[in-house]
Amino acid sequence: VWWNFGSLLGLCLITQILTGLFLAMHYTSDIETAFSSVVHICRDVNYGWLIRNMHANGASFFFICLYMHIARGLYYGSYLFMETWNIGVVLFLLVMMTSFVGYVLPWGQMSFWGATVITNLMSTVPYVGNTLVQWIWGGFSVDSATLTRFFAFHFLFPF
Repeated sequence: VWWNFGSLLGLCLITQILTGLFLAMHYTSDIETAFSSVVHICRDVNYGWLIRNMHANGASFFFICLYMHIARGLYYGSYLFMETWNIGVVLFLLVMMTSFVGYVLPWGQMSFWGATVITNLMSTVPYVGNTLVQWIWGGFSVDSATLTRFFAFHFLFPF
């Protein structure tokens, strides 16, 4: 069982990409219509509720498999192969970023405040922190430009 989590991660990734493509066909990344487009997907699109739930819960299953994969690597000392382990750490960080920007996309209250709080953490970086936050936001606050950028990042990070 220990050795199957890498393969399960591949299957999860394929499922996430396919369900994400179907969701992207109906999603709009504008702050005025993003939440309504998610409601439209769940209520009006044939099996849209199923596709959205598969995508949301698939992300959780992806993380379960990922943490089990990391645990196996720690248990068997895979961290001793530094090049391979470092690539895994970079991939882990990319997965975390992808899931965070995906969490923001439905644009509910939790999404908005999650984006505001987490991106504001970068303002603690000396000298460039505030500039970096404004660059990510696309202005002086989380707005439509932020949502559009996060949608683009959500699409690009897996590739």
